[in-house]
Order: sequence, then C-alpha cells, then structure tokens
Amino acid sequence: MEISQYQIILVNTVGDTGNEASKTVQCVVISPDEININLNTVTIAPVTSDSEGYPTRVKVKLNNKFGRVVLDQIITIEKQRIIKVVGELTGSEVKKIKSVLKETFVD
Repeated sequence: MEISQYQIILVNTVGDTGNEASKTVQCVVISPDEININLNTVTIAPVTSDSEGYPTRVKVKLNNKFGRVVLDQIITIEKQRIIKVVGELTGSEVKKIKSVLKETFVD
C-alpha cells in the first residue's frame, strides 16, 4: 500500500494501551514521502471529533464532518497497522498543519 504525506488513514490501535481489544482510529500521515517510501514506519497524528480549540489541534473536514488533527499526540507506527487510506487533506488544511508544526516544534 502506497502511503503519502497528508493522507487520512484508518489505523488499527491494538496494543497501544495494553488493551488487546481492536479499535480503529482515523489519522493524518505527517512523515514526508521519502520516509513513507523507504521505511516500514510512518509518523501520524490522530484525528478526534473533540470540538476543543487547542492551539495544537487543527480543524479539518472528513466525510462531511469536522474533526481536529491532534498535533500534540504525534506517534510513529508500523505500516502493517494501516487498514486503508480514507482521504486526503485540502491545501488550506495542509498549510495550517505545517504552520502549527513549525510553531510548535521549530520556532
């Protein structure tokens, strides 16, 4: 499965909290394409339906519903946990995510 930066993916979260119950979560791929092509891992940020407007959470529209990309909970996972690609962010959403990432981790 080919994975690209800023795609929205569905991820199996088994093992994340020690609970073996299967759960799926929508996430946004944060890692650049060079990493996504060459490594068996991808870096992702979960998407929540939470309506709180924290500065590290970027509002996005997924399947005609709004959610927030949680940039303060970025993790790296094995690609085998990806179930499928379910969408892609818009140009304005990508721009906002880049801005928040830069402000949070660079500046």
